[in-house]
Amino acid sequence: MIQKKLESFINGYLKANDLEIQNWHISSNKKQGFGDYSSNIALALSKQIGQNPMEIAEKIIASHDKDELLFSVSVTKPGFINFHISDDYYLNILKNILDERTEFGKPAKHTKTANVEFVSSNPTGPLTAGHGRNTILGDMVSSILTWHGYSVTREYYYNNAGKQMRMLAESAYAKYATKIGRDVAAPENGYIGEYLDDIVNQIIERFGENLDPDSIEFRQFTEKKIFDSIKRTLKNLGIEFDLFSEEQRLYENGAIDNVLKKLEELSLSYKKDGATWFKTTSLGKKEDKVLVKSTGEPTYRLPDIAYHIDKVDRGFDLIVDIFGADHIDTYPDVLLGLEALGKKTDHIKVIIHQFVTLKKGNEVVKMSTRKANFITLDDLVEQLGVDVVRYFFIMRGANSHLDFDFDLAKDESEKNPVYYLQYAHARISNLIVRYDKEIKEKVSLDLSLLKEKDELSLIKKLSAFPTKMNELHQSLEPRKLATYLEEVAAAYHKFYGNHKVINLDNIPLSYARKNLCNATQIILKTGLSILGITAPEKM
Repeated sequence: MIQKKLESFINGYLKANDLEIQNWHISSNKKQGFGDYSSNIALALSKQIGQNPMEIAEKIIASHDKDELLFSVSVTKPGFINFHISDDYYLNILKNILDERTEFGKPAKHTKTANVEFVSSNPTGPLTAGHGRNTILGDMVSSILTWHGYSVTREYYYNNAGKQMRMLAESAYAKYATKIGRDVAAPENGYIGEYLDDIVNQIIERFGENLDPDSIEFRQFTEKKIFDSIKRTLKNLGIEFDLFSEEQRLYENGAIDNVLKKLEELSLSYKKDGATWFKTTSLGKKEDKVLVKSTGEPTYRLPDIAYHIDKVDRGFDLIVDIFGADHIDTYPDVLLGLEALGKKTDHIKVIIHQFVTLKKGNEVVKMSTRKANFITLDDLVEQLGVDVVRYFFIMRGANSHLDFDFDLAKDESEKNPVYYLQYAHARISNLIVRYDKEIKEKVSLDLSLLKEKDELSLIKKLSAFPTKMNELHQSLEPRKLATYLEEVAAAYHKFYGNHKVINLDNIPLSYARKNLCNATQIILKTGLSILGITAPEKM
């Protein structure tokens, strides 16, 4: 909020002096004595108009109307302009937090719609720890958009039409055959997990022992049971989807064939070596890409193009795809296919996340659904709790590899960032209960009594919440919110450790500090709720 006012001040000077320049900025300043914010505008102008940057800076300062309620200005060599924001400005924001509570900084609800596709794991086995990052990231991105006023559709798209599903059915039959005494070898690279044994036992109980290898039950029943399990896992994580979309539908309604037909009509596809190719070289790419293999099986590109045409045609203002790093080569081709077929893509945001390594001590836990050596998300939730699981999957930015430190996640001390945040919230709850018991005298709220450095540092950190949320809207990176909340908690713990809140000898100051604690709790609770993490009253 204040940064826009500072930018307006600089832009006012530029306009008044008929100056135009792009490469300048205002950034927060952590150096002691150099103000809350600094700008390089004088240095940038110096290069453009050939004047001394210190002289330019002094001219800009002279144009300041001395609005003491907001900020004062100073200059430091070699020409930085420093903005010193008044304490009254921050105290006014503190009052806004107390008045608006969880609505503080929240934009007005609008009519925009968004579609967020995430998880999208094929129903070949339970959701594992390897699926966790996509799952949690997508849910948090959805919550960020909801907080910013979007009507969000959470969508789960899965492939139930390809080779993996055939392999799953064959694997289920092989286990079925073994249980009823038939000599049938398991398919090479098939699925061997115990979850399939449980499903096969249910098949025998429900359908008997006379099923043929091509019986539809091995595919449909197994798929349904696995997907029921996936939905239960999602529910345990606090995640509910609005829509489940099947790839099979795209074959049944002709969407796949329609894409192939249109690309052929545009001379953007051709046959070679028994395969169908997407002629991406005609669209600026270095090499063409396969759409349908010589075996007749489509690559991911073809159904994904058809699926995204469907999403675009549904008219969302924003479409967000959460993909793992294995999609980094295919999604640009999907977008290219949409553009070639006349569909808009500028409202599609693709978030690529790197993979996760689960570590126990110094050991890396390897995971494979087919080989059945995996830790499920349910296992993680049972051992660590939902809050820890959700938080630890966004401990790094999406584009960075994530080491999920199992030992740290199990630690229930302040070393664990989840407990560190939750402890700050619970500490405030306990303090407020104590205050209400110990202090009965009613006094008027005077926030101007908050003058200590630690108090003002905490207030400044709280006031940054709307700016941080605006940045979050642009980046859709939950880690940034988590980092901000950790900074708020650190500022609070420092304030609490250095200053007595409940002081019977100075009740007006105590009341002001109680309200500062209350405002801190509001920001922590709001941020944690966006991340889908509980804010406990006691710990």
